[in-house]
Parts: sequence; structure tokens; C-alpha cells
Amino acid sequence: MIPRLQTERLLLREWLTTDREPFARLNADPRVVAFLSRPLDRAGSDELIDRIEARWASDGLGLWAVERSADGAFLGFVGLASPMFDASFTPCVEIGWRMDHAAWGHGYATEAAREALRFGFEELGLDEIVSFTVPQNERSWRVMERIGLVRDPSADFDHPGVDQTAYPHLVRHVLYRLRRDDWRRGLPIP
Repeated sequence: MIPRLQTERLLLREWLTTDREPFARLNADPRVVAFLSRPLDRAGSDELIDRIEARWASDGLGLWAVERSADGAFLGFVGLASPMFDASFTPCVEIGWRMDHAAWGHGYATEAAREALRFGFEELGLDEIVSFTVPQNERSWRVMERIGLVRDPSADFDHPGVDQTAYPHLVRHVLYRLRRDDWRRGLPIP
């Protein structure tokens, strides 16, 4: 069962059948997927939801659908996942998000990610949570900084899941980290 989390403006919840259409639109939007390998068609988007739900069942953590409380609008996802590749910092738990373009600039990703961090540290007892993206994805690494993660340049890496021939500009990734003790102290606060 996927736990529901509430913030001031958002509900982080299980995935609903009605999320599939807006999620497919989000995954096909070139602005949203600019730093991913490729946009997803409806079938690929639906398969992603199926994988997300399976990971919740097998791992006890995953990506929540994010709904705006005021009107029930589906905004995207935020959550925790264990990367499925080997790197110097794995095994680990990553925090990540993907929000509809219309939701950008309203602080929704930051608000939802802060609640996901709280869940990871308080409910799951994680010692550390990481996040990563390509250096060009300033919007994403700014969210990482706003929620308290700190860049670890010594752990930047070439993502093994990115096709180096087709997407050479998406291979290099920057890594951010936050330890539970630092989160508890509220440090660093950007």
C-alpha cells in the first residue's frame, strides 16, 4: 500500500487510472523531458506507471503521484527510489521529481520533495538520500539545493544508463547528497 502524504498545498498519493492521460502528456512534452533520453509515448508512459507501482510493492518506497489539493489537478511525481545501476555511491536511495510544465515555478516540486525527504528520514529511517541530474538541468539542481542537498563534485559520474553515442550531452551527471543528521539539524539551509 502506498502511503498518502499531505503538505500545505499538495497530496502525494497512489497512482489512479485517471493519472495516465495527463502523465502521458507530461512525458511527451519536450520541455519536461529535455534532459531525459527521449519523450515517452502513451504506451511507454503507462509502462512507467506500472514499474513505479511494482517498485512500491517490492521496495516499500517509490514515486508518488502529486495532486494539487485545491482542485485535484495531477501535477506529476515526486518520490524515492533505489537506482538500478552500479556507481560509486550505490546502493542508495534517490529523491526525484517530474512535474508538468504548467506546474513549474510555483514551488510544488520543492514542497513535495521536502515531504518525501521527511518520509525517507523519519518513516524509513534512511541515513542518506541522494539526487542527480545533468549539469545543464539547473531547474532540478536548484530544487536539490532548496531542499538542503549539497553537491558532491567528487561523486559526479557518467550515467551508465545513457546511450553515449545518441545522447553524449546527457551522460555526465552531478550528484547531490543529504545525510539524516544534517537534515535533522536543518543544515545546510540554502
